Amino acid sequence: ASSNAYTSDDRTVYHETFAKEDLDEIMRLEADRFQKLKFSEEQFKTEAGAVLGEYNKNSASPFFKMYEVMRETAFRKHTYSHTTMGYLEDIKDYPNQYTYSQQFFNRFYRPENTTIVIVGDINQAEVLAKVKKYWSDWKPGNYKQTIPVEPAQTETRSKHIDWSSATLPIVMVAYRAPAFSETEKDKAALDLLSAIAFGDNSELYQRLVIKEQKAVFISPDADNHIDPELFTVTAQVKDVKDLNYVRDEIVKTYKRFAAETIPQKQLEETRSRMRYGFSMAMNSNDAIAGTLARYVALRRSPETIDKSFALYDSITAEEIRQMAAKYFTDNSQTIITLATKK
Repeated sequence: ASSNAYTSDDRTVYHETFAKEDLDEIMRLEADRFQKLKFSEEQFKTEAGAVLGEYNKNSASPFFKMYEVMRETAFRKHTYSHTTMGYLEDIKDYPNQYTYSQQFFNRFYRPENTTIVIVGDINQAEVLAKVKKYWSDWKPGNYKQTIPVEPAQTETRSKHIDWSSATLPIVMVAYRAPAFSETEKDKAALDLLSAIAFGDNSELYQRLVIKEQKAVFISPDADNHIDPELFTVTAQVKDVKDLNYVRDEIVKTYKRFAAETIPQKQLEETRSRMRYGFSMAMNSNDAIAGTLARYVALRRSPETIDKSFALYDSITAEEIRQMAAKYFTDNSQTIITLATKK
């Protein structure tokens, strides 16, 4: 068996792979962990030290630093303004937060926040019986979470990072983007545009990476979030003299698709590739469970996947242009650059 976990902006996922004969024991152990977890202050301090070590390792990466600076620059009020790991000063104080860690567990590790996903050669009725056996006594909590609403951005924002060691320059260009929705077309339209405008087959990628060889890579990121997030394009540049050129070409591409309508054939091909790629990636129990976890965390239902792809199928080329024009405005733009300090 193997066991691990990860935390992103909106979810924490614990995942285990095991033989189906061990399902009963795994269910019993996980129910005990989620409902009755106990740990000493010394154990907590040890884990806090491990987090500090992980931060120190990650902070050696210029991409990690850029992501951290992008979050704090683009967001001022919402908790998306910091990474899930937190800032260095917070992490250094973790060993002193034993009491708060227990409060955190009691607040959030509750049935109303939890979904169990089991994938494999199993019998549904037997699994449900085990869930009731081990989890039915778990009581809901009463903590009401209040997350600050991020105000509308009213100006272009930018920051430059001087990196202390030798590295290739990097640019991130981001615009404020919509939250995930099963019904509104905004986010789904931008998902389709992401591949068309900035994917490996896009005109921009083919020109800057393949033909002109100004960039090592160009990569879009517009992940699904519960609250309004960012649509970000990152590029690593081969020569610092081309940093502003690559930045400007990325910005021009955003603006291009706010003005131009995508050819229908290209839209249909993109939809087909997205569906095919999604299906082909579901090639193991781990992959299926991991995908379900990402969507279930958004709306607490596996049907979210079907609703999302139905939404993709309903979107027109003109609606994509309208959404690009709506979100890719100068007032919602944030640009972060990084280069080796001279």
